[in-house]
Amino acid sequence: SSDVCSSDLNMLAELGVPCLIHQARYSMLDRWTEDDHLLDTLETGGAGCIVFSPLAQGMLTDKYLNGVPEGSRMAQDKSLSPDLLTKQNLTHIRALNEIAQGRGQSLAQLALAWVLRDERVTSALIGASSVTQLENSLGALQNLEFSDDELKAIDKHAVEGGINLWSGPGTA
Repeated sequence: SSDVCSSDLNMLAELGVPCLIHQARYSMLDRWTEDDHLLDTLETGGAGCIVFSPLAQGMLTDKYLNGVPEGSRMAQDKSLSPDLLTKQNLTHIRALNEIAQGRGQSLAQLALAWVLRDERVTSALIGASSVTQLENSLGALQNLEFSDDELKAIDKHAVEGGINLWSGPGTA
């Protein structure tokens, strides 16, 4: 939480140790960093944020738009349970995909551009398993600007999806 982060920043400052970067979960389906004011706390403390799981463990890619494909991580119930692909999450993911297409982006590119829209987010960790996925992700850099209308449309569907695979908010 931001209270813990704030006390950690204070403790580090007292010890003379600069905190330059904090790593936190953040995606369009996992926005706890906003609700908990973590980014505000980091900004006040002079630290940036590098986000992990910006693609919501793959849910914010085109992989699951039509359900759970055979051979996928979700189909194998490894690190991503099929229970997470709820009707509500799928509705939001499909709507976000339409917004992405309207911007000339893939869903993954939209998701990455969206987390990078905030200057306090200094970088996003991606877990590409192929050169094609890496190239697709890098394509997000071609369109990082959002209109107010796009952000309003995204906000209707960029909602908590219950996808925290780690215990407690913000646990890395």
